[in-house]
This record gives sequence, C-alpha cells and structure tokens, in this order.
Amino acid sequence: MEINNNSTVADIVANNYKTATIFKLYGIDFCCNGNRTIEEVTTKKDIDPDTLINKLIRIDRGSKSNNDYQNWSLDFLCDYIYQTHHTYVENRIPELLEYLNKIAKVHGKNHPELHEVLQLFTESAGELTKHMKKEELILFPFIKKLVTAITTNTSLAPPPFGTVENPINMMHTEHDNEGERFRTIAKLTNNYTPPADACNTYKVSFAMLQEFEEDLHKHIHLENNILFKKAIILEKQLNN
Repeated sequence: MEINNNSTVADIVANNYKTATIFKLYGIDFCCNGNRTIEEVTTKKDIDPDTLINKLIRIDRGSKSNNDYQNWSLDFLCDYIYQTHHTYVENRIPELLEYLNKIAKVHGKNHPELHEVLQLFTESAGELTKHMKKEELILFPFIKKLVTAITTNTSLAPPPFGTVENPINMMHTEHDNEGERFRTIAKLTNNYTPPADACNTYKVSFAMLQEFEEDLHKHIHLENNILFKKAIILEKQLNN
C-alpha cells in the first residue's frame, strides 16, 4: 500500500503487521488509537514524518507478514483469535497472578510499585476474562452468522442487540480500558526492566508481563482494525 501523511496507523499495520515494530519504537499506539493519520501522530509526538514514513516503507517493502489477515474470511479470523489469543490469555493469567503475588510479598517493601502492578493486572485479568466470554458467546457467533448469510444468500434475523455496531462499540471501550491499564503497568515497571536486586522470579514475571502486553496489542489490533471493521461492512451489505 502507499504510505503517506494521510495514511492511518491502523490501515498500515492491518496491511503489514511487521510495521507495528516501528510504531512501537516511537511509542505510537497502533491498536486502541490506530485511527489517527501519520500527520496527526507525528505532530503530537514531534516526530519527523518523512523519517517515520521512510522506515515504514522499508519494512513494508522488505517483508510481509506470513499471515495475510486481511484476506482471511471473518469466521476463520474469529476462530484464529479465539484459538491463538483468547487461549493464550486464559493460560497466562493464573501463572502471572501466581508470580506477581509472590514478588509483591517478597520484594514489595523495597519496591512498593509491585503492589500496584499486582492490583492492575488482577483487575485486567477479571475484565479480560469477562470481555472474551462476551466475544465468544455473543459477538463472534453473530459474525459467523453474517458470513453464512452472505455466502448462502439468505436473510438473517435481527440480533437482540440491534446492530453489530453496538457490541463492537462496547468492545472498543473495553479495549481502550485495557490499553490504558497496561500503559500504567509499563510505566510502573520502567518498561518491564527488572531492578538490580531482582530475583529470577522477578525477572520472569516482568518478561511474561511484557509478552502478555505484546500479545494483547496484536489481539486488539486484529479485532479493532480488521475483524470489527469488516463485520460492520458485512452487516450493511446484508441489509442493503
């Protein structure tokens, strides 16, 4: 794709996920606040737009993601998000809670920020668990019904939530909340940098937290910038 000042962060990353590494380098949010143009983000952060665009172009031309998410059917993408990202979150939460509780008890006196990190992650774990269930039980099944209705040229009864945009708007809000929560965690942990007196559990906990945040960014990106956008278009096609 052509990348210029009017290109949005979301569209660039949706076209080639490897460009996310450049945005992360500059501290530009590509998942929750991806609908901003290059001009907007470079002005806000006082970044030279030509430098950023050239780096993005080099990444884009040099390689494409092995997974062409843009061309996947939405029902397949729903299953991929569940099997790859939802399962990851479910498996990591108990491990991270165990480790964070341990280091907060052992190191919390010298590093009181660990208690806040534990509290924030505990809140995130509870909210993400509820959030994913809403997607798995309500939103994803309806998106799959949309795909079936379009491919079989059949009608679809109106959902109890009116339009797919309503649960999607709720998911966007919840994604924003988690993005903000993890920005706070990253700040409290000095971008997941263990202190000099950190034990191995401390170091592992921070490494796992960082990996968790990175997975969450990709998870939210796939939903906000690809799945949800296309589901809204699909519903409008069906209702025309």
